[in-house]
Amino acid sequence: MENILGKETSPYLLQHKDNPVHWQPWSKETLELAKKLGKPILLSVGYAACHWCHVMAHESFEDEAVAELMNDLFINIKVDREERPDIDQIYQTSLALLGEQGGWPLTMFLNSKGEPFWGGTYFPKEQAYGRPGFPNVLESVAGIFKNEPEKVTKNRDILKEALKNHNASPTGDAPKLTLEVLDRISERYAQEADPQFGGIGSAPKFPQSYVLENLWRSYLRTGNEALEEIVTKALTSMSQGGIYDHLGGGYSRYSTDAAWLAPHFEKMLYDNALILDLLLLVHGETKNELFKERIYQTVGWLKREMIAENGAFSATIDADSEGVEGKFYTWSQTEIDSILDKEAAQYSEFYGVTSDGNWEETNILNRLNYRTLLDPETEKQLEKLSQKLFDVREKRIRPGLDSKVLTDWNGLMIATLAKAGQYFSEISWIECAESAFSAITTHSMTEDGRLYHSYRLGTAKHAGILDDYVNMSRAALVLYEITGKNFYLLRAQEWVTLLNTHFWDQNGGYFYTADDAEALIVRSKNAADNAVPSGNGSVLEVLAKLHYLTGEREPFEKAKDIVRTFSSELGRNFFPLATFLNNFETLIEGMQIVIVGRRDERGTLDLLATLNDFSLPTKIVNIIEDTENLPFDHPAQGKTRKGDKPTAYVCTGPVCSDPANSPLALRAVLQKED
Repeated sequence: MENILGKETSPYLLQHKDNPVHWQPWSKETLELAKKLGKPILLSVGYAACHWCHVMAHESFEDEAVAELMNDLFINIKVDREERPDIDQIYQTSLALLGEQGGWPLTMFLNSKGEPFWGGTYFPKEQAYGRPGFPNVLESVAGIFKNEPEKVTKNRDILKEALKNHNASPTGDAPKLTLEVLDRISERYAQEADPQFGGIGSAPKFPQSYVLENLWRSYLRTGNEALEEIVTKALTSMSQGGIYDHLGGGYSRYSTDAAWLAPHFEKMLYDNALILDLLLLVHGETKNELFKERIYQTVGWLKREMIAENGAFSATIDADSEGVEGKFYTWSQTEIDSILDKEAAQYSEFYGVTSDGNWEETNILNRLNYRTLLDPETEKQLEKLSQKLFDVREKRIRPGLDSKVLTDWNGLMIATLAKAGQYFSEISWIECAESAFSAITTHSMTEDGRLYHSYRLGTAKHAGILDDYVNMSRAALVLYEITGKNFYLLRAQEWVTLLNTHFWDQNGGYFYTADDAEALIVRSKNAADNAVPSGNGSVLEVLAKLHYLTGEREPFEKAKDIVRTFSSELGRNFFPLATFLNNFETLIEGMQIVIVGRRDERGTLDLLATLNDFSLPTKIVNIIEDTENLPFDHPAQGKTRKGDKPTAYVCTGPVCSDPANSPLALRAVLQKED
């Protein structure tokens, strides 16, 4: 036995290649080895940007004595949760079924079939934080496995049955899902909002973009201004707090405190895609200059730091540098004074910098005392001073970049970046999104359209999961709406066909893995959001758009089956179903905006620009030269240009508005629709 992670491409696995622990990657051969040697498996799951993963590694996995104990008692498997979300999802669920809080690092104990019987997350080397010391855990678990097999069997059987039930198609009465039900659920979400600092819940506080989108959609439907205030306050707090990188752009994964000051400093591609998407949606109505500024800065960070080797987007940036969390991002008052000289005092006041430090004797730049941007002259001056700090920061030792390309996360960012490019007339953003899409289809896709989940160092690995196909299909449809290039629509249709062939459950809904993927102990299926939006929730938007753009009935019927399948979950726990609920509205209330005219005509562009003055979460845009040529029975069938001008029709269900061939006329139609 030896540590063989040096053969892997995942930056997280490579971080552990020199550990004295005899780490093995997840494989059939490793499971067979555990069976042959009669040892339990210690499964450790984490990711490259994870702070507490680093802590446990330094304390235990790099310690010769602890490693010797691990090697003697267990077969040790290390998994990158971003590379293998299918594995992570199963064992995170197992831990939750044991009544424990999930998270990373995940530490699970399995038999040689991969069946879990106990676990936890971070264990300190010595007893601390109310947790037992890791060596004691190792000895206790190995002792029970060897001497009390009946306890292991009992726990295993209970967990197996619970996992089976958890991933079975929901049963029971499914409440009729309506817009009124959505609004009642939004009111319940709103009760979890923090009235003091903004956001949902208390510390640790996550962005929860899909819950905020749910509240925003309900505000648009009902006019309930309390919901609007919850969303804008949360976005303002995130955008002014320490969770936002005020020098380089981009949002950290979450805040460790309720006030949004102190993050774990890792930056995740998916978080930034989701937050940008929500900022765009809200900006459509509010025209909040702070939100626009944060969008531009974050896209700047994305293009500067996150473009991967193949032109797609990298996964994450680490929280730690030089072994210290946040060292790259934080400042002492002395540093600020030496760099900014006479202007340091003013800058420090605006960014919350103090001589004692606002966090662990150092300072996290933030503007939590200011809810809006300042006057343009002051902002311009602060921008110059921030640039000086940024230039100094660039000379520091940087946090590690996890440069692997994850197909599902790229799908999220491609869609958001393309929408932002159209909204702000930034053509280069759309081109960047198209380049990333091309990179995925070139390097992470087979000739028959099957997707891989991960790519790095010239190698695509691991069969595509549900989220890969759904998020890339969603990105393809966004690019089709924006560019009119038909191959994007065709690609989305092909991927949905593959989903229906390899992922569909005859009882309704899509499995997380394909029918020909590696067999794990259970085949997951649910509609719950986790760190990323649910695949079964997001696919409702994809199927709705395919239905409205092509007239095909099958996508709509598939979506109805998904709604029927998971609606029964609402009575048990609707809190993790926000994406599912949001896209149900798009399914039944899709706002089809048909513009009859050439895409490059001035009149067409003016009509499209008018859409930017509204927040329209359910819109589907279809630009065609002549509705007489629509290949299907569409509500806009036969509608024509009026007065030889590009003309817009707004259709909901089978009914279309009067023609609008000027921005003023279209604005009137959209205001009436509101």
